[in-house]
Order: sequence, then structure tokens, then C-alpha cells
Amino acid sequence: MGENDIGRRIREVRAWRGLSLRATAELTGITHGYLGQIERGEKPVKNRQLLEALARTLRVSPVEFLADAYGPSVEPATEASTAMAELADLLGGWWVGEVPDAPPRPLAEVLADLRRFYRARNSPGPTMAGDYSTQLGTLSRLIRDLLAAAANPAHERRVLAPLLTAYHVAGSIAMRLRIPGMPSLAVDRMQQVADRLDDPVWQAVAAWARAQFLSGVNRARQYELAVAAADMAPADRPETRGMAHLTAAMAAAAQGNADLAETHLAEASAIAELVEPDVSPWPAGVMQFGRTNVGIFRVAVGVELGHGARVAEVAKDVRLETISRGRQAAFWLDYGRGLLTERATRDEGLSALLRAEQLAPQQVHTNAFAREAVAELLRSSRRDASGREVRGLAWRMGLAPTG
Repeated sequence: MGENDIGRRIREVRAWRGLSLRATAELTGITHGYLGQIERGEKPVKNRQLLEALARTLRVSPVEFLADAYGPSVEPATEASTAMAELADLLGGWWVGEVPDAPPRPLAEVLADLRRFYRARNSPGPTMAGDYSTQLGTLSRLIRDLLAAAANPAHERRVLAPLLTAYHVAGSIAMRLRIPGMPSLAVDRMQQVADRLDDPVWQAVAAWARAQFLSGVNRARQYELAVAAADMAPADRPETRGMAHLTAAMAAAAQGNADLAETHLAEASAIAELVEPDVSPWPAGVMQFGRTNVGIFRVAVGVELGHGARVAEVAKDVRLETISRGRQAAFWLDYGRGLLTERATRDEGLSALLRAEQLAPQQVHTNAFAREAVAELLRSSRRDASGREVRGLAWRMGLAPTG
């Protein structure tokens, strides 16, 4: 396998902290033999709970274990990081009410471009908004235009909600690319806009985003914030309450609390029945809440809790054709990870990962748990008939020296 595995980073951080293998394992709650296998790349890190437990033991952010996770074949990620840095400068340099150094454009034109961007980004079909670097470039221009318009009292009320959603998209992409600090900056800007709007609907959206974007260092706090967001969300906007419960479910699962995760999934499922479509179009570009997203989260939570191939029972009822390519890819990625845990469903698991890659290659190539699953698959399938496909996927992820 390649040199960019999580186990190597864990070993480096442990050595930097001056902790022995045995002490680190005991503080984390695993055997030292298992930790040794992880560090040598013989066993994968399969869930957030273990990754974050090791991070707490070593007193670092989980992001530290993901440094240098991009292989040499994932070059677009470098371009995306550059584009994200430019966007971070924009968010840090300009507050709402200040006019950025950009010539103003007609507001109707800006809002039309934003709607087109969201339609492409959330399309369930072949239409796409481009890779991350392209999306970030488009988003930077649109945020500049929206900030310029927001400084005009005649346009402010029309512009603020679209600006809040654009900030959310910036934070969402930053989370996928693991850009430290950027999601928090995006949430700060969302809250600033929500305060200007002085509307409980948008205050709740900003509160949910705060929980959603919180680092995995503190899942207990993420859970508290998600529950608070669900409680404050107005009844006439069930989407925010539903997404807050889904965030709470994942936070509970990451702490190993299956009963609490199921409670919040049940709450979200009941709320989804109040939304007519399988995927709500509100708010544009942000939540995609509804029955389909609840099903996708059920699969993700099941994988996190170690249900393995049993997630197939949930997966069969998910109507993926109603939701964006990105969410479809997230489903196939988690579904594939679940199936890969059992030898009898390993080929189906590989097919699911390949389907996810076809839908959203960057999203799959930069996902830490996908990379761990593929590295494990590469070790165990060298003599299988599927070995060529595994090696090809591993090479595209930067995990193998040859295709």
C-alpha cells in the first residue's frame, strides 16, 4: 500500500507525544496488539469512534491523522486547497455590510447564477457543478457579489438568506477537504447573517450548521448543539429540526451510543413524513432533508455502529434517484464499507465503492474511511478475480504504486 495511511500518522504522532504503544492502547481502550496492527497498516481504522478515541489519547485533532492523506494521483485536491485558501481570505477579510473590491453586478443576475450553481451541485443526474476547485472558484465570485449587494440597503433583505446558504456550502466543502478552521469561519459568517436577518428560521439554520461543522474532537458537545438546534427550530420549517436530529444521531453513533442514535433517527424519520417530497428543496443548496436523506443517514450510522453487511436491509428502501450525486456517492461509499466487512459480500462492497467513485471521485478519494477500506481490500484481494479493479481504485486514490 502507499505511504499515506492513517496508521503511519498515528505512529508518528504517538512518537512525538512520547507515549509507548502499550500506554496509548490502554488509554484508548484497545489492545496493544491491535494498535500495532493499525500502525503497521495491517488493520484499518473502520469508524469515527476509534479514530477520535486515539485523537483524544494523543491530545490532537483527528485531522492530524489525515495529514498528507492525498496520494500522488489525486492532484485536483491541491487545486481545491488553493481555491479554498482564496475563499478563506474572502470570508476572513470581509464582513456583512462591507463592500469587497469587486465591481457590482446586477442583483437579478447574481441570484440567477447562484440558483444555477445550486441546481448543478444538487442535481441527481449527470449535470454537475464541477470538481471542488471549480465549485470553490464559482462560490468565491458569488459571495463577493452577494456581499457587494448586501451593502446596499435597498437589496440587503433579498441578499442575506442566499448569502447565508453560500457560506454553508463553503463550510461543507471545507469539511470534505479537511481544511482546519474553515468550517468554523463559515459558521461565524452564517451567524452574522442570521443576526442581521433577526429571523428564528435562519437562526436555527445557523445553529444546526454550528453543530454539523463541529470537529470530531468533541462529539458530546456536537450532540448538545444539535439537540439545541432541533429544539429551537420553528415548527413551520421541519427541515432544520430533521437535519439537527440526523446530526445528533451521527454524534451519538460516533460515541458508541446505539440507543440514542436510533432515537434521533426515529425523530428525523417522523419529521420527514411532514415533508411532501422525498428531498426538500429548502433551503436551496444546503440540507436536502427528507425520507431519502434519513435513509442515507441510517446506513451511515449503521456502519459507524458496526452493523456491517446488515445495512443492506436499510439500503434497499432508499430512493437515491431523488437526491444529489454527492449524497448518492456518500450512500454508496458507506454501503460499500458495510458490505466489505464480510467476505460473502466483499465483491458487492467493491462495486458500491466503484459506483461512489464514478459519481463523485474527489469525494471518495479524499474520504479517510474509504481509503482505509480500500487499503484493507488491497491487502486481502491480491489473488482474487477482483484484484485488478481493487488495484486500479487503490492507484487512483494514491494507495498503490502501480495501476
